[in-house]
Amino acid sequence: MKISIRRCSCRRHRRQNAKDSAASDGGSYNRPSRLYVPRILAFVFVFLLRIDAHAAENLPAQTIVVFNTAVPDSEALAKFYADKRAIADDHLVGLDCPSGEEISREQYDTTVAEPLRKTFEERQWWHVHETPDGDKRVQTLGIHFVALIRGMPLKIRPTATPYPGDSPAGGGPVQGRNEASVDSELSTLGFFTRQISGAVTNPYFQGFRPIGQVTAAPILLVTRLDAPESATVRQMITDAIEAEKNGLWGRAFVDGDGVPVLFDDSPAIFSDAFPMSDCALYYGWYAGSVAGPFNQPGFKFVPGAIAAHIHSYSATTLRDKNSGWAGPLVSRGAAATVGNVYEPYLELTAHLDILNDRLLHGFTFAESVFMSSRVLSWMGVALGDPLYRPYLNWTQIDSKNPPKFAAGWRAYHDFAIKNSKLEPSDYRTQARVVAARTRNAAMLEDIGLMEMRDVKFSTAIATLEQARGAYSKRDDIIRCVLEECDAFIKSGKPNRALDLARKVLRILPESPALKLLYKVESDLAPKPAPPDATPHY
Repeated sequence: MKISIRRCSCRRHRRQNAKDSAASDGGSYNRPSRLYVPRILAFVFVFLLRIDAHAAENLPAQTIVVFNTAVPDSEALAKFYADKRAIADDHLVGLDCPSGEEISREQYDTTVAEPLRKTFEERQWWHVHETPDGDKRVQTLGIHFVALIRGMPLKIRPTATPYPGDSPAGGGPVQGRNEASVDSELSTLGFFTRQISGAVTNPYFQGFRPIGQVTAAPILLVTRLDAPESATVRQMITDAIEAEKNGLWGRAFVDGDGVPVLFDDSPAIFSDAFPMSDCALYYGWYAGSVAGPFNQPGFKFVPGAIAAHIHSYSATTLRDKNSGWAGPLVSRGAAATVGNVYEPYLELTAHLDILNDRLLHGFTFAESVFMSSRVLSWMGVALGDPLYRPYLNWTQIDSKNPPKFAAGWRAYHDFAIKNSKLEPSDYRTQARVVAARTRNAAMLEDIGLMEMRDVKFSTAIATLEQARGAYSKRDDIIRCVLEECDAFIKSGKPNRALDLARKVLRILPESPALKLLYKVESDLAPKPAPPDATPHY
């Protein structure tokens, strides 16, 4: 079924809340409120106390790895990934495709779609029934995940010539368009449709079951292991696997239900100087190309991080580490991201609230992406290991020795698991005592922000001051000072905020983040009285 929708460019509008609906995979699920992503800072430690996703299924057996034989490093990357995920050799598929990112519809059909359909049939990955009227229907499907490897074409350019079997149906902003990402088009490979105009309704949208339990349609969950450089792809693969073993530790910069947040309603994204350290999750929107803290020299996400920035052309190329958002985010250490190759219109981009929720419930990255996508055969792409499950074992992390930077996060994790049944006020009181005793700076900062969110400014300021004293890194200290200043201002004490900013500016060495404190000082400092305009004789 093709879908029609009013035009809404994601460059100009925020997404409108969609009506809640039962999950189309046959289950039901109450969707959390729409996540309209930053201008919001959420300093977060996520406590996942229940995992609903599959833990025992043999996912590698349901996965194929597709590479381009015309690109020298593509096969080597495919074998590297298959080895890391224990994917069988006969699940690697080499296609002789054009090496450019953009291909024609004819090239897609002849070098990608038809060879893959033939391979599915030869290797008995699906069984197809042909109806009396000549239509083909997939009856059984053994492959659910497809990893496209760097070197595979990215997008299919629009075609102006009539396409046999296609019906533009009068055109329009969606139905009149026939360009698409290769990835999204491949997700409908088993539909055997000649309709290329418009977008196909995704029956897995808002689902809440593993893809192996879904029989409504033969959907392939397609993601790509791709980046500006081959070395980055290898890092994405190893980081994802290590994060599954040892935990994804760090802060999230995100707006959503169930997560401690500090709202910042400024109309811009995070400023260039913002001290965004230990970033494990990032969801943003609107800026046309990578900006803000991500352009700071040496900025890196924590290993295994998930990052996404909604923009119409966030993934129009993956060959430039400074163009758009998808390529730059993985080049700066993110293990997974989503993006768009052409204008998708805002309502047809990934729903980041659903994406985040499904990841937290232990679903794979590919399942989470497709559960968050309203349509198929459209403009979206997902970069990352399709089998990546950063939170599958969140309550049972086996790592007794987490990375050095993650020790505080691990201690916070353990406290949260043991004390999850406490009332919020009791939880914060006990957490503050434990964090102060152990000088757990991250835990103290988070508790301080929780108190500020609940308008308990005195407690928030005292806790943030403790966090500032426990931190050793300059940028972490500056961030705490900024949060303290914010609490002073919101509690009606701007002079205290000004005094704190000036005190810190006198003692801390230079840092890009100090620009934000200088701005606090400038905004709060008394302004000189205007000169007397009355003439004197």
